[in-house]
Amino acid sequence: MLQIQDFCFNAFQENTYVIYNEKKNAIIIDPGCYLKNEQNILAEFISDKKLTPAILLNTHCHLDHVFGNNFVAEKYGLTALFHQKEQAVIDRLPEGGARWGVPCEPYQGKVAYIQQDQVIQFDMDAFLVLETPGHSPGSVCFYHKEQDFLIGGDLIFKDGVGRTDLPGSNPLELIESIRTQILPLPETMKIYSGHGPVTTWGREKKSNPYILHILKA
Repeated sequence: MLQIQDFCFNAFQENTYVIYNEKKNAIIIDPGCYLKNEQNILAEFISDKKLTPAILLNTHCHLDHVFGNNFVAEKYGLTALFHQKEQAVIDRLPEGGARWGVPCEPYQGKVAYIQQDQVIQFDMDAFLVLETPGHSPGSVCFYHKEQDFLIGGDLIFKDGVGRTDLPGSNPLELIESIRTQILPLPETMKIYSGHGPVTTWGREKKSNPYILHILKA
């Protein structure tokens, strides 16, 4: 049974996730720890739980989701896994940081690309990669069928969806991503978003005005 721990980091209030199993192995998803004390919070949790980080995943590479990539990659010897179309996004990290007033260094760790329908094996568990561009050109979600949950990045929030006014965003792609990738999934599925509280797909289909608009179109 996987356990999911969330942390709200940085000025953008981004959700970082640590998923761990009975073997004490862990996946770190979207490390947004920007300040030293945020890095310490993440590291202390991992240490206190006696976890061994085994995989580093990024749903996308906007700065608030990758502030901690260098820290995690270096400290735990991990390779960042994200979609190839996000390489250009992470390459602009210093430029984006300057624009938003949050200076940051380029990501210097190792990278491996992931793609649609790829299965990320985590001991006895498997995560299916779903390509969900729109908020960012190479955004992905990670779906765990057995425990019925989705790590959704900035695709869908409680009562909202990811913004599409940023460089590389595309509102039509975001709509298509939701229609083709998320609509077929169970209504009972929990969605762990990149910002805000956990929700369910069924709840969003009934109450989220953006999702209702997509379903009616």
